[in-house]
Amino acid sequence: MNEAQPARCRRLIVFAGRVQGVGFRYTAASAARDCRVNGYVRNCADGTVELLAEGTVDNVGRLLNSLGKSFPGYIEQQTVQELDPPEQFDSFEIRR
Repeated sequence: MNEAQPARCRRLIVFAGRVQGVGFRYTAASAARDCRVNGYVRNCADGTVELLAEGTVDNVGRLLNSLGKSFPGYIEQQTVQELDPPEQFDSFEIRR
């Protein structure tokens, strides 16, 4: 009997607010590894932080929930964009 594979996704999330200079990227990288999500996080010139997350829908959701709990009052807005195809990364990295 074959078990169905969990649904996978690839999402680009842009966080706005006070998200630079507060340990956001390092916290995001640690949480992504804990949630078994691959991709990257980086600061953008406009003061936002961009996070690309690849993994199961549940794990990516857990990551975003974790970041919301870790930075209450810091994240003023987050924009989520669904991307294709998944599986470009085999780890999670902090980009400069």
